[in-house]
Amino acid sequence: MQTPSPFVTDRRNAMKTGMAAAAAAIAGLGSSASAAISKDPVKLKQDGVILFQGDSITDAGRDRKKTGPNHAAALGRGYPLLIAASLLMRHPESRLKVYNRGISGNKVPDLDGRWQNDCIDLKPDVLSILIGVNDLWHMLDGRYDGTVAIYESGFAALMEKTRAALPDTRLVICEPFVLRCGAVNDNWFPEFDERKAVAKRVAEAAGATWVPFQEAFDAAVAKGASPKYWIGDGVHPTLAGHMLMAKVWGEATGLG
Repeated sequence: MQTPSPFVTDRRNAMKTGMAAAAAAIAGLGSSASAAISKDPVKLKQDGVILFQGDSITDAGRDRKKTGPNHAAALGRGYPLLIAASLLMRHPESRLKVYNRGISGNKVPDLDGRWQNDCIDLKPDVLSILIGVNDLWHMLDGRYDGTVAIYESGFAALMEKTRAALPDTRLVICEPFVLRCGAVNDNWFPEFDERKAVAKRVAEAAGATWVPFQEAFDAAVAKGASPKYWIGDGVHPTLAGHMLMAKVWGEATGLG
């Protein structure tokens, strides 16, 4: 057998060390957020379709040329991949199909523009949506003029459209989140908090499961690790951050 090169060995060791550190940090959190524990668990269906939608946090570098379900490259390098791997490993009898259709840079209007092809046509049994960061970030950068009211009306209309087309789909709406580091400064507040409140109102009106990501990240920082440990630039999670998201999503849906 060929001996691995020092580069390969070092890379493997680095990956093992990074994953071990992330697992240890997350294990130390216990239940990430008390509000995340599901009181109405999602029930998996035979041949069920699970779809993740959102922006770059969900996209996580996925290969958009791969369009089929359960393909590692098509699921990206973030929380959708981690969740899919866990579900597929634990429920082989269900023959689940897991898709990621997150697209970097997307805002609510972008989701709306591609919703028929990237959501409704896939007929998901479980639809998970994380959207909202760019709706503010792009406004701060002068690339978008969407207000809080526009975010709310657009998001609510999108959920009404979804309910009409997919009445039996279980909706999961994730809390937008940031931490104060990197690109995130005082200019983001208090408007970002207003937009988080909007997302929760939309979730409640749509009868969706709520995933409290911000609460989980705030609790993680309170345990002592720096914000950058969890979210390197204040917006995009690190390896540990994506693992925390997968944990909290699992708790909130009852699929963890």
